[in-house]
Amino acid sequence: MLSGSARPETLGRGAPTIPDLTTGAATLEDVQTLQVLCEFSSGLAETLLPPALHPTLPGLVGFTVQRVGTSPWGPFAMAQARIECRSGVRPRGFLIGAVVDHAAAAAALSSRWGYRVRPGEVRLRRFYDQVRAEVTIDGEEVLALCLRDPEPLAAADVQYVATMNLASTPKGLRLVQVDPAFTIDVPPHEPRRGSAVARLVGADVHRRPARPAAALEVGCRGALVGAGVAARGTGLQAVVSRDPAVPGEGLLVGLPKR
Repeated sequence: MLSGSARPETLGRGAPTIPDLTTGAATLEDVQTLQVLCEFSSGLAETLLPPALHPTLPGLVGFTVQRVGTSPWGPFAMAQARIECRSGVRPRGFLIGAVVDHAAAAAALSSRWGYRVRPGEVRLRRFYDQVRAEVTIDGEEVLALCLRDPEPLAAADVQYVATMNLASTPKGLRLVQVDPAFTIDVPPHEPRRGSAVARLVGADVHRRPARPAAALEVGCRGALVGAGVAARGTGLQAVVSRDPAVPGEGLLVGLPKR
């Protein structure tokens, strides 16, 4: 099995700090999500992942843009770029960067769940025949997405993959798994699929992703949960983090607050 070849200490430069791995869950409601996957070189994907994670064949970069209507910090929008991968046999997404348009939300996402975020403007607009997203930093466009001619899907056809965030923790530099639980609204906010076009400018991925592979646009309510804590009903699972240099399964390092 192929493994990432990037040095964890190099990837970890400027990584966010999580002072406490026992953070509680947070609930996000009235969330609109645009999710786009694009194929690119698997060899390049390998150089962007730490040894603990395994690249996909072909390589996939995933873009997720979300507009959140209700959160503990108020309304905000967020865009993420992730390298799709596997942790053991489980599908995951390794975060390489995110943009958030709300300072308090950005601070919480960074310090509680290890999101590497930058301030910027995130726009998500839905039209009758397409969905558009634009992301700018300091007035310069860094990402533009367009989902065209969306077609309805069953809610069960949409898969959300947990995120692996590289962060400095009380246990050292670790991959922290963030595993949201989503609840999909009933129609007319059913999931929709269509063809997509992505334009990536000046990002950390060294080549522009080619051949959009799949795109999903969803109206949903979601739960953003603590670092490695999966919310299932009223139960919370234990906090799990990973040594980014060691392939294999997770290491139990703590318990969530009750």
